[in-house]
Amino acid sequence: MSKGIWIAVYESIENIETLKRYAAKATVAISKYSGKFICRGGKKITLEGKGSPRTVIVEFRSFEEAEKCYNSDEYQEAHNILKDSVKRNLQIIEGI
Repeated sequence: MSKGIWIAVYESIENIETLKRYAAKATVAISKYSGKFICRGGKKITLEGKGSPRTVIVEFRSFEEAEKCYNSDEYQEAHNILKDSVKRNLQIIEGI
């Protein structure tokens, strides 16, 4: 069974306090689905392309678990907090 990986690349963050409220709720949902944070912001260097203010990578046991987490009521409640306060790209990718 292949792992599922969330990759969220933020383009802009309008309100850091809103992001913190989202992150607190999202962490609970991600933990429920056994998600493991690989990186969550932090130190970075952009070597190619356009830099972003934040990148988050989460590993799940399977692609299906990653998808279930995203679609869960718990995560969607957290996601609704973000509304128009961030612009990001989030993908679920099959890991190895």
